[in-house]
Amino acid sequence: MAVCARLCGVGQSRRCRRRQRPNQQGPGSDSDMDEEEGERIVGQRQGDVSGRGLDSGSAVTAGPSDACEYGSSRVNRGGFLSRARTGPQHPQTLAELPPELLVEILSLLPGTTLPNVALVCKTFRQILNTETIWRRRCIEEFGMKEDLRKMEVGQVSSRDIYVKRVDPRVKSGRFMKLLPDYEHMDYRDVYTHLLHPYRHILGLWQPDIGPYGGLLNVMVDGLFIIGWMYLPPHDPRVDDPMRRRPLFRVHLWESKKATVECMYGHKGPHKGDIQTVKKDEFSTKCNQTDHHRMPGGRQEEFRTWLEEEWGRTLEEIFHEHMQELILMKFIYTSQYDNCLTYRRIYLPPTMPSDLLQPGLFKGTYGSHGLEIVMLSFHGNSARATKLTGDPNVPAGQLTLDVDLTRPIVLPDLEQQRKIEELSRLVLGIHEEVQREAEQRGKGTSSTVSGAAVGACGGASTAEKMDVDHGASSDNCQSGPSSSSSSSSSPPDTQPFVLPLGVIARNEVYPRTCRKCFYGTGLIAGHGFTSPERTPGLFVQFDEDRFGFIWLELKSFSLYSRLTDHLPHARAPNMERFEAMLHNMQSWTS
Repeated sequence: MAVCARLCGVGQSRRCRRRQRPNQQGPGSDSDMDEEEGERIVGQRQGDVSGRGLDSGSAVTAGPSDACEYGSSRVNRGGFLSRARTGPQHPQTLAELPPELLVEILSLLPGTTLPNVALVCKTFRQILNTETIWRRRCIEEFGMKEDLRKMEVGQVSSRDIYVKRVDPRVKSGRFMKLLPDYEHMDYRDVYTHLLHPYRHILGLWQPDIGPYGGLLNVMVDGLFIIGWMYLPPHDPRVDDPMRRRPLFRVHLWESKKATVECMYGHKGPHKGDIQTVKKDEFSTKCNQTDHHRMPGGRQEEFRTWLEEEWGRTLEEIFHEHMQELILMKFIYTSQYDNCLTYRRIYLPPTMPSDLLQPGLFKGTYGSHGLEIVMLSFHGNSARATKLTGDPNVPAGQLTLDVDLTRPIVLPDLEQQRKIEELSRLVLGIHEEVQREAEQRGKGTSSTVSGAAVGACGGASTAEKMDVDHGASSDNCQSGPSSSSSSSSSPPDTQPFVLPLGVIARNEVYPRTCRKCFYGTGLIAGHGFTSPERTPGLFVQFDEDRFGFIWLELKSFSLYSRLTDHLPHARAPNMERFEAMLHNMQSWTS
């Protein structure tokens, strides 16, 4: 405060005033002016120039074209009143700068510091009524668009989002009744009463919905803060864009009070509530759950949900086991009625040594449909963590773990078609990994060694390794070394084909790949019982797609990058990201 006072030239009276010069102390000079008359009056309207002071709540618009000329004694068209040229030619304090420069300087400060700046002096308080300052803060800190009233998201108009959920045949005139009158809303109100109070909920979140999880993106959209639930495309179209459903929104009424509304259901926005549970965690509550009910009862609600979730009717799904899984998910998720707890998640940091850009990917998971995973790199390993899950392997678990120090060179296409040849290559490396784990375990105890072997593979996997041990023993020694030498100068791409007998949900997959590595995938029984890591082949196709062959399941999963813009989602550092991953796995363990 003392520094600001010094910059403003504030003395004992704590007001911004002009410093007096020795040669201006004569009778009748400006030094005898009253302190209030000696202040530069900023933002005063032309109609208020004649003796009235500027009310601190009045809005001011300043810019290069409508700012006052420093040192002049006239009122310019922007409404600024400058004092006479009686002071020094160059400003001696910050408050003596022209208003347009003060606006530019103050607009560079974080919005959280501006209230303290307004306490320094009357000049600063008046300058901070300028819309330009708050507009810049809204845009730079929260990504708000230039036009406050523009609400277009993902090429879907706000009218489609907020009105068609009430009545698809509604006319545009009804739209205005659903929203308050924003004609008199300014950027300062939006920053002060909406963006700043709810800044902690912006970013990516994972809802606590048992094994199913999910992905919520809370972002600023026009005059709204909207929570979008991200849904994978319909199975098996993994390359299609993500689908989004609004779960809640926060906006201002004319009273400048933020209002939370639940968007779940089919009857339009209704009353809701948001509560901050603790750091990096918040919860939503619907206060009118009757808006979620449909006239046809649960049967109609299920059919509508099925079409949105899977893009087809129950009659079109012939697999009985798949029908059971779908019905189970509907019963489990619908009981929450949008009253959920969310935990923050971060996008993985990027390192120069990464095999490809880390991020979020959509992947095929058999009868469970498409799920969302997060690919991240940790030294010599690549890991895919589930953001959405299923009753077998829930959200938050490490679905893929790839060893980047163990590349695999694929044979020619004819040999690739044979599942036995692929198994020989992968299981040879898998057996070597087990032996290394045993050797490390012997340094502690034989009990720990036995547990390590059991963790690497179950009984069925061990039996397969015993059968193939004789045929692959030589390859265990020469395979990885030859692969390493060959991978020193690998070709840009090499032909790739799935072995016969391997089931792929998506028949259209890339026919060339860049690199292949040994890895393990997590499989488990219903309810996450008897989890085990089974060997497989990680295949990088390009920068946006990769695949994994589950040898024991004889199935193939294709993953495609999620390309949506996700602001406020980057991890501050690798330590915070690692801690988030650890907490995520503990939520579902």
